[in-house]
Amino acid sequence: MIISPFVPWPAAETLVLASRSPRRAELLRLAGLPHEVVPPGDIETRHARRLLRSGAEPARYAEELAELKAADVSDRLPARLVLGADTIVILDGDVLEKPRDAVDARAILARLAGRRHLVITAIALRGPRHEVWLGHERTEVEFLPLSAAVIADYVATGEPLDKAGAYGIQGYGAMMVRGIAGCYFNVMGLPLALLGRALRELLTGRAEIV
Repeated sequence: MIISPFVPWPAAETLVLASRSPRRAELLRLAGLPHEVVPPGDIETRHARRLLRSGAEPARYAEELAELKAADVSDRLPARLVLGADTIVILDGDVLEKPRDAVDARAILARLAGRRHLVITAIALRGPRHEVWLGHERTEVEFLPLSAAVIADYVATGEPLDKAGAYGIQGYGAMMVRGIAGCYFNVMGLPLALLGRALRELLTGRAEIV
């Protein structure tokens, strides 16, 4: 494997990805970051409603969930560098997470159709000396208008059911996106430029590419 030229990677180090998302693992491979996947417990089920009820600002809400995921795995692997992440979609001030079922997915997509929304992905890094790096990226996404029939056909593919906002920009969903402003990889679930900065800062104390 070719190691990323943008992160001074320690010899024999392997990043632990605290996520079940195959897309995040795919992006780490794309970026040349050695990693293994160790899924966290069901953090969202246990904590998402509590955080929403607390009135947390959306970016902070995502950061707290990312940190909880990283902490869950870091507690089991305290000597390792662990990455947690959480992606949310914001429309009209509402946090749109993964749909509960196909009916919910259709309702979410009907709200997003023909409009602009905000995607926030938060990342949390926990190091072997209990260091924590928290941050997030924002991307604006605009959808084409969508008929109820097209939405139903898309939901029938199964693609929306495990994704925040009920769509995948890297899959069938790409054809309903009119445009984006910001980081594309953020919408996929892992802002790579931000992750590179976080890793450089945590590993070397310097965020710049040098």
